[in-house]
Amino acid sequence: MSIATTTARLRPYVLALLRLTTAYMFLLHGWMKFSGGVAWGSLPGIAMWLELIGSTLLILGLFVRPVAFILSGEMAFAYFMAHASAANFWLPLQNKGESAALFCFIFLYLAVAGGGACALDGRRGGQR
Repeated sequence: MSIATTTARLRPYVLALLRLTTAYMFLLHGWMKFSGGVAWGSLPGIAMWLELIGSTLLILGLFVRPVAFILSGEMAFAYFMAHASAANFWLPLQNKGESAALFCFIFLYLAVAGGGACALDGRRGGQR
């Protein structure tokens, strides 16, 4: 069996692993806001609900593409609003925006690639 064949066979499972670990880490961000008493109607409160509900849907593998697209937008918004300034826009390690940038692009990838193996989207007729 060639490396290309093995890689192609493993791709949906590695994609699922990326989806699950990213969603779990993102869920922890939402849970931290929830347990920290963030006001539900505030901007951080809206982010909290997106993180809690979106992460749960991603863990289940439901509506992966639209949910990941929305979460990617949330993280882009978070980077521009909370981290990037004119002085250090291109320096996420200095502006503490590296996790927002990484989440943004991982979610963008999931919005294009789908949920991979073990996603409930595949069972309901959606694309993996």
